[in-house]
Amino acid sequence: MIKQSSRKVYWRWLKIALYTLSVLLGQSAALLLGRLYFLKGGSSKWLSSVVQVIGFPILIPFYLLTTTTTTTTADDGGGNKPPLPSPYTLGAIYASRGLLFSVGLQYLPVSTYTLLCASVLAFNSFFSYFINGQKFTPFIVNSLVLLTISSVLLVFNNEESASSSAPNRGNYVVGFLCTLAGSALFGLLLSATQFVFVKVIKRQTFKHMMDMVIYENVVACGVTVVGLFASGEWKELGREMGGYELGTASYLMTLIWVAVFWQMYALGAMGLIFEVSALFSNSISVVGLPIVPVAAVFCFRDRMSGVKGVSMALAVWGFVSYMYQCYLDDRNSKVVTKSVDETSPRMSS
Repeated sequence: MIKQSSRKVYWRWLKIALYTLSVLLGQSAALLLGRLYFLKGGSSKWLSSVVQVIGFPILIPFYLLTTTTTTTTADDGGGNKPPLPSPYTLGAIYASRGLLFSVGLQYLPVSTYTLLCASVLAFNSFFSYFINGQKFTPFIVNSLVLLTISSVLLVFNNEESASSSAPNRGNYVVGFLCTLAGSALFGLLLSATQFVFVKVIKRQTFKHMMDMVIYENVVACGVTVVGLFASGEWKELGREMGGYELGTASYLMTLIWVAVFWQMYALGAMGLIFEVSALFSNSISVVGLPIVPVAAVFCFRDRMSGVKGVSMALAVWGFVSYMYQCYLDDRNSKVVTKSVDETSPRMSS
């Protein structure tokens, strides 16, 4: 019995490790390639949103291989399983978030954009308090304050907006505000997803996790494709492809790999919500903060100004503060479990 329980624990943490790797690799690669798309001649905000969700067909083989061997009993009073929630609201939020983030990615350097996305953790914590009953501790509050200051500091990064290779001040502000709004929507989406898993679906299977990932992407894909055609941007795609600095083949491969890496990220992020919580999933995304700016310095020759360096340090500090709270929660949980195990034999005797 103990061995079987140990295997389950090891298997769970192995899945968490794999999902974590998917989030870090998928997010970092997708952001860098998305920035490359804009730097080398791409300009379609709707297309950059479409590629974030259009890659869902690559997940279908995994979906077909899923089973429903581990389930939890739904409590609807009649012994029937509750119906799956409609994905349209979540899909609309996901599509809106993708569009806003694409505007930010177009107008902001990768390092600034990535640091600003750290504010998702603050928004996620806020929504989790009301939706998921998240408790605020001194370390969580400290994390929120540090990440908020980290984001606000970027507004005063005049050096970047004044450089010849950076966007003008107006575009910089637009990118900042759009990315901030996208962060708020994404924070809401994460909390809502956890709520749906725990309170609505009430099932613990990989298949239902894949349902959420694929349904969300299908709906968001439909919304963004309609937006692409309604905006008229599709008419310029041929000219954009022909004028891409790296060539037509590189243009297509960039978009394809962006789609693939965003799906890797989506699967990992949903898996962490499924296995742990929305806040944990979000915190793992923040772990990637140092990865993208450092890579952008070598790939795109971004400048790491003093203000940006302080902002990144505060963001990392905020993440560490949150992870320390996770460590305390885990330690307290183990103490309680050990106490129960030691008391049970005495009670039975």
